[in-house]
Amino acid sequence: MASANTSGSEENFSCSICLDVFNSPVSTPCGHNFCRTCITKYWDEQVKFKCPLCNMAFNTRPDLRINILLSELAAQFRTSIRVKDQLCVKPGEVPCDVCTGSQLKAVKSCLLCLISYCQTHLEPHQRVAGLKKHRLVEPMDRLEDRMCKKHDRLLELFCQTEQVCVCMLCTVTDHKSHPVVPLKEEYEVKTAQLGKIEAEVQQMIQERLSNVQEIEDTVKRSKADADREIAHDVHVLTALKRCIEKCQDDINRMVKEKLKSTEKQAEDLIKELEQEIEDLTDRSSEVKQLSHTEDHLHFLQTFRSLKDPPPTRDWTTVEVRPPSYVGTLRRSLDQLEETLNMETKKLRDDELKRVQQYEVDVTLDPDTAPAQLILSEDGKQVHYGGVAKALPDNPKRFTDVPCVLTRQSFSSGRFYFEVQVKDKTAWSVGVARESIDRKDLITATPETGYWTLSSYEDGLVFNDKPNVRLPLRAELQKVGVFVDYDEGLVSFYDVEARVHIYSATGCSFTEPLYPFLCPWPIDNEGLNSAPLIILPVNQTD
Repeated sequence: MASANTSGSEENFSCSICLDVFNSPVSTPCGHNFCRTCITKYWDEQVKFKCPLCNMAFNTRPDLRINILLSELAAQFRTSIRVKDQLCVKPGEVPCDVCTGSQLKAVKSCLLCLISYCQTHLEPHQRVAGLKKHRLVEPMDRLEDRMCKKHDRLLELFCQTEQVCVCMLCTVTDHKSHPVVPLKEEYEVKTAQLGKIEAEVQQMIQERLSNVQEIEDTVKRSKADADREIAHDVHVLTALKRCIEKCQDDINRMVKEKLKSTEKQAEDLIKELEQEIEDLTDRSSEVKQLSHTEDHLHFLQTFRSLKDPPPTRDWTTVEVRPPSYVGTLRRSLDQLEETLNMETKKLRDDELKRVQQYEVDVTLDPDTAPAQLILSEDGKQVHYGGVAKALPDNPKRFTDVPCVLTRQSFSSGRFYFEVQVKDKTAWSVGVARESIDRKDLITATPETGYWTLSSYEDGLVFNDKPNVRLPLRAELQKVGVFVDYDEGLVSFYDVEARVHIYSATGCSFTEPLYPFLCPWPIDNEGLNSAPLIILPVNQTD
């Protein structure tokens, strides 16, 4: 057996009964080979003894002997299969550091040799006495990284002070006074922390997925809002376009009707004139003809009929006057203006209804009210009391100006509230940012953190630098305040008249906003004592 050829295919070394590699192969008299167990069991179940391959019958049960050559070849072939299966090192497995060419999978690593061994190359460590003393562990990759660079010892401890892995010699040198624990103990601690970190990471992931969903929902809502706004605007503008087109059609029809009437009058007069001309032409012919006759009797008898001319109109008083179009366009425009005013009123109603959908329930915060103000128990009304009360000091409280904020603040989105200003001569309503100065006299402007509408004796203003003076609304009884935080918009409405008063645009909001009310003091004549009242929105107004 100088050369045991193991290069044959697996079927050459397979039993035709079990289809596996031969195990204790035996030969039948006909020359076929089977596993001893397979052929014995096969004949035990048969009445006649036949070869399973060629069906040759035997008179007696053959005496089977092991085919030594085939047995050795099958054993070598089985070994070659196992080796072949081990050649490929799968991802995550440690290869043998001794194997050359194709590396086998390591089964142990030696912490003294700093080498990983497959089963074959591990054999000396299991046989040689000196090597048996080496410390073998489960296969590890990069063994050099597991050794202390300074002491060339295994890193098997953890320094809790410097949070590094150390060897036993490190604990008596550089880390002598530091608390150290076995790697396994610290591993368990860190694993527990890792679980907490993983939970936190998962929570952060969920939060961000939620944020993504919120953003996507916002985009969907924005698209739906945009579609509705476009549809609404197209509807309104189409209606206005139809009004203008109808106005134009009415003007054209009116002008054409006037022109047609004038043309008809002229046509009738021309026909009448032409008829008179025809009659007169006939008379002229008769006169000429008579003037040439020399028969005295005929002349005199015919002349009598010429005395009475045909009836004619007195054309000195007849005229065709061109139609007047003065006022036609003006009247049509007046009608159009009336229609546009009606549509504009509907638009105002729609605009106010849309902002009223963002109504918020707010109550006044007594901790912000100065001593002169009196708040209702439900936190919905405030008026100037005049007599200062003893109040505890509070950093949130206004001291020199009779103003008050609500308990609620808003840092995003849109919100709307309404305040009754009826029977007051002076007041301020709007919003203020959280960081406003509450301890000194204030100049309420957007620069100082206030976006407010005020009413004074000399008129209505939006407080700015300089103030924006607005048309005085004598019947103003209820003010609506709408804020779009993200768009930087603050708008004021006359709720009863359904009219937009003023909008501050391009505002930069970087902190919470609070609804702001200032009833202002009672004047010398005892006026302005009425309260400012936060009212629930009534969209049927």
